[in-house]
Amino acid sequence: MRHLAGAVSVITVGRGDDRSGFTATSVSSLAIDPPSVIVSLNRESSSWAVLQRHRSFCVNVLAHDQKHIADNFAGRGGIKGLERYRDAEWQELVTGTSALKNALTVLDCELDEAVERHSHGILIGRVRAVTLRTEAEPLLYWHGAYRHITAPIVSA
Repeated sequence: MRHLAGAVSVITVGRGDDRSGFTATSVSSLAIDPPSVIVSLNRESSSWAVLQRHRSFCVNVLAHDQKHIADNFAGRGGIKGLERYRDAEWQELVTGTSALKNALTVLDCELDEAVERHSHGILIGRVRAVTLRTEAEPLLYWHGAYRHITAPIVSA
């Protein structure tokens, strides 16, 4: 799976002092009608229980200058729970979940369904609100390291 490049996202769950979150590259578009996404979450994660209580999550697709946020939510240095939200600005959107200000893309989602398979839950989220940062490039993860696009985008 190290050869599968992916956009780096931080998935936030919960509200107030009952918040957690995790870094993920396992985010995918599901449908346009209704707008929905799929996210994979390990059921042993602290975020699983918080998600079950609040039934919403936010996909914060990170920009190339937000690697430190990916590291915080990956738990690097032993960072857990609310501590993961440090070093960034957050705002509350439609579902009440925290959204990262200046993320490349923010998808605020209601949990439609959580399909439990093996060690993970496949979260199906109905998108309730979207915000965009158009002038930034995405943060990518490939072959065990963060990357970003360096070549100019050529229009066809």
